[in-house]
Amino acid sequence: MAQGANRTTAQVVGVVVLAAAVTGFLAVAAVRHGFFDLKVYYGALTWWVHDGGEIYDYLKPGTQYGFTYPPFAALVMLPMAYLPWTAAIVVSVLASVATTTVLIWWLVDPVARRAGWTRWFALAVALCLAAAFEPMRETVNFGQVNTLLLFLVAVDLLRLLPAGNRWAGVGIGLATAIKLTPGVFIVYLLVTGRWRAALTASGTAAGVSLLAAALFPDASREFWTEALWNTGRVGELAFVSNQSLRGVVARLDPEHPSTVLWLLLVLGTLALWAWRSRAAVAAGDEATGLALTGAVMCLVSPVTWVHHLVWLLPALILLVDNAMAAPAGRRRQVLLLTATIGYALLISRTVWLWEKDFTGVDGFLGSNAYVWVSLALLAFLPIRRWLTPNGSVVEASGVPQLDQPDRRAPTGQRHLVGRPLTVR
Repeated sequence: MAQGANRTTAQVVGVVVLAAAVTGFLAVAAVRHGFFDLKVYYGALTWWVHDGGEIYDYLKPGTQYGFTYPPFAALVMLPMAYLPWTAAIVVSVLASVATTTVLIWWLVDPVARRAGWTRWFALAVALCLAAAFEPMRETVNFGQVNTLLLFLVAVDLLRLLPAGNRWAGVGIGLATAIKLTPGVFIVYLLVTGRWRAALTASGTAAGVSLLAAALFPDASREFWTEALWNTGRVGELAFVSNQSLRGVVARLDPEHPSTVLWLLLVLGTLALWAWRSRAAVAAGDEATGLALTGAVMCLVSPVTWVHHLVWLLPALILLVDNAMAAPAGRRRQVLLLTATIGYALLISRTVWLWEKDFTGVDGFLGSNAYVWVSLALLAFLPIRRWLTPNGSVVEASGVPQLDQPDRRAPTGQRHLVGRPLTVR
């Protein structure tokens, strides 16, 4: 009893110390953006609802930035137009914190169970580390919607699809209708042969987009015919915050970036992603499929601002998962070191050292540092073949049973449930 109490006390103290350290780090390292993007959403919605303007005609005063999301996103955000500005900030921050907490719980809890960690302690440590993660802190400081979209996709891929739920795909469809880039997860479902879920996702995205068109015909017409194609509203492709393959190419020659080179890089990246995603699903490793697709989305999107890289969070957690599932030794050490290096880069603001001058070899390597992390995760994140609760190996269409360590497993094999048998 005393030993358990001492352990709990030590864990509480550890979390408090870590939280204080992260708070100090954020006080020094975090850039205050004043909820810039949220101000764009809030201003556009206010202009639209209260001032009688068209939402896609709005530009934040003194900037070129306007509302760039599809009309369904405007419908989802519509209540914001009736909130005071301070309340809109509170809702934005709470939504980011809540969705991040649930997502990290889904990914970390199975690791804690298998490793024998105290579950609340593992979650608390993970949340503290996530708060220091540059894409996460940028998402909160800008007032962005990234964690909401990641959560919607994770509902499908981590909960509904493994359970064989007929509603699997709805989350991906909603995320795609809010912001088009998560549509790559519909392609993921098609590439990996989950036709029903792909149809559900496509139908959901189309259905809610048609609903928005019926409610807001003028706004929908303007978005699909004009605003969608106006790339000047997004920002400069060569800006160092654009950590996509398009950004890499643009920084090679900002005045005349090569579209052909970019397309060749995209095709090669997509081929690698399709091959590895199919292997992940064949092994029943849906979480890795989510992580690989999040990484490829960041790479092939024409614009991937640093805050969009929250999609890399599952991959970093899965690196730790793989390390703790591996026998103690060199492999575990390499995986933990890799996760540490990737995480350290993604909290460091390294790329901003080359914000003004990204020429030369150092500029090429440094200004694209987060792209190299995305590529490394896409190429080398381990894929696991899981043991099911009845002791058999997951087949190509199987489902990893991560959360049921005792169900039907023979007594002598229960410690193996949810543990990887092979790694590719």
